[in-house]
Amino acid sequence: MRWAALLVVSVAMSAPAWAARWNVEPSSRLGFSVVWGGEPLNGEFKKWNAEIEFDPADLAHSHVTATIDTGSVVTDYPDGDSGIKGALGFAIDKFPTARFETNGFRRQPDGSYVADAKLTIRGITKPVQLPFKLTISGDRAHVIGRTTIIRTDFGVGQGEWAAPEPVEHRVTVSLDLTATRGSL
Repeated sequence: MRWAALLVVSVAMSAPAWAARWNVEPSSRLGFSVVWGGEPLNGEFKKWNAEIEFDPADLAHSHVTATIDTGSVVTDYPDGDSGIKGALGFAIDKFPTARFETNGFRRQPDGSYVADAKLTIRGITKPVQLPFKLTISGDRAHVIGRTTIIRTDFGVGQGEWAAPEPVEHRVTVSLDLTATRGSL
């Protein structure tokens, strides 16, 4: 009987911890900004979802996978949205989604975090780092993150749009996410 009790305690102590599951609230935003013709062009993806398991005390078991509907992109220049969605841009007919998946997280000395991830756009996968600030209050979390990618690394902007003018190659991707703690 004593061996059975020791076995139960041993298994319980060696079992991995699991990060909390978080449900993204609809008010969350995933957007970008790029300089076009010397002026900022801002865009937002209206449809995306994320599977989030995250615990600041258990980064080793934390993981995020986000799927972005590239056809849901809208910009502050609606006349150009069809071009961004077209064959020279996101090519939504062939690549209807983009994907962001974390490989790990690092806590920074200032209390912020960095998500090490891979980003796939137009079937091209590249490593990215997403620095972010996290605030957790009870069962609500708020994340603000920003990173820069090179659009042409992912094949976005082909043909006449491959040059750095009128559209710069550097694109700032921004995330303003609110989530509530769920159950696993």
